[in-house]
Amino acid sequence: MNAIEKYNARVDKVNSLVCVGLDSAFEKIPEKFTQTEFPQFEFNRWVIEQTNEYTSAYKPNTAFYESRGDRGIRELKMTMDYLQEMHLDILTICDAKRADIGNTSAQYAKSIFDWFGFDAVTLNPYLGKDALQPFLDYKDKGCMIVCRTSNLGAREFQDLLVEERPLWQIVAETVAKEWNSNGNCVLVVGATYPEDIKIARSLAGDIPLLIPGVGAQLGDLKAVMQAGVDSQRRGLIVNAGRSLIFSENPEEAARTLRDEINRWR
Repeated sequence: MNAIEKYNARVDKVNSLVCVGLDSAFEKIPEKFTQTEFPQFEFNRWVIEQTNEYTSAYKPNTAFYESRGDRGIRELKMTMDYLQEMHLDILTICDAKRADIGNTSAQYAKSIFDWFGFDAVTLNPYLGKDALQPFLDYKDKGCMIVCRTSNLGAREFQDLLVEERPLWQIVAETVAKEWNSNGNCVLVVGATYPEDIKIARSLAGDIPLLIPGVGAQLGDLKAVMQAGVDSQRRGLIVNAGRSLIFSENPEEAARTLRDEINRWR
């Protein structure tokens, strides 16, 4: 079972396309956790305990751990160890947007997949296939390739025309036709551009789409679902981070998001 098959099995088990972004900014963690020896880990464990029933993936962004140095890295590893021990059937995504020359990428892949134990990682396609090959060669792992992002500056480069087509569409088509030989690729497409999600789906076939931008970035969930589900009414990994983990009741927030997704699914 590769990462995508693992995700689909979890989706079917709990009827959920929800991905919880564990973007556990230290300055936002409630005081009851900051008083503990491992505040980010204890906060993450609490969020996981609250939300796992409605969740098919967890996605920590490494920036929120790296900024705390060795303590943050340790607590990210503790979080991963906990997920592997207690919730092995839930997909884990390292949001690090890695890519470099082959030898360096090989070390990044070894760290993320072999040491941390993540099922998948976000990747930047700008350096080309050879930079991503060490990740793609892990046939059982997911390679989530940035395609169409949800930030305000996304159009600066992603909309540049290449043979009269936007560059991001070339990325989507290249991943689908040339890079996905192991069936382990995912495209990252922001929720704030639902019309582009529809185009990405048409270019990528049933390749899954990781959708950031739901929640704090105000993505239109109805439009996302209508544009993005695959032929099996799955194919979306819908991420919510800050709006969920720092809510007053993460369990209720996760359940509500799951139900709202399924309303339009």
